[in-house]
Amino acid sequence: MHPTNATEWSVHELTRLTGTTSRTLRHYDAIGLLPPSRTGANGYRFYDADALVRLQRILLLRDLGLGLAAIAEALDGLTDEAAALERHLAELVEERHRLERRIAAVRHTLAGRQDGGRLVPEKMFDGFDHAVHADEVTQRWGRDAWESSDRWWRDLGEEGRVAFGAQTQAIVAAFADLAARDVAASSPEAAEVAARHHAWLRTATRTVSRGYFLGLADMYVVDERFAATYGGPDGAAYVREVLVAYAEHATFD
Repeated sequence: MHPTNATEWSVHELTRLTGTTSRTLRHYDAIGLLPPSRTGANGYRFYDADALVRLQRILLLRDLGLGLAAIAEALDGLTDEAAALERHLAELVEERHRLERRIAAVRHTLAGRQDGGRLVPEKMFDGFDHAVHADEVTQRWGRDAWESSDRWWRDLGEEGRVAFGAQTQAIVAAFADLAARDVAASSPEAAEVAARHHAWLRTATRTVSRGYFLGLADMYVVDERFAATYGGPDGAAYVREVLVAYAEHATFD
């Protein structure tokens, strides 16, 4: 570990700086993921610069979709802090480039729809290469899930991908409209959009279990990449509420 100065940060300061709750920090301490550097006589916990670097790495890995056990394994398995941070930086730069390409793709689609211009599929789906998520899908749901998804995507063909993309955007827009109008999550109108989402999932995966459906609903909230699709944490939380209400009465495979 590199030498640090004597500066320390309290739990209150860390929650203000990072947006992480004190409850989360207590949990990280309880499981040994991020113990405080020092606990005062009054029970207050303090974190030094090394702890802050570890917390930054935890947050980065969490945003990449890793569970806490995998994060602990990754942190404990890499003793070269500088090399690990350089890898995180490279991943963030790659993600930024991918998002910039997606922004340009959506702008192309929007301009084409508004101006009546010709849509170019190569531009519409630049930055949407699903193959970049192969390792993550395999880790979450197994290699068979990835290979099945990959075959389905490649078999769609150009027109099928355009249609699927349009369907995806329409469902996201429908959820956004419900949220903007403050429609009750348990209402028939919200259930209709949830049913469309359910059918959309089955298009890609063929079978959708209740556990898988509810797991995705949770992921939309806890994974910032998914939350961004639905307008951020508040929008994603509303989508989860709608899907959970729908799941109480829906039939699953």
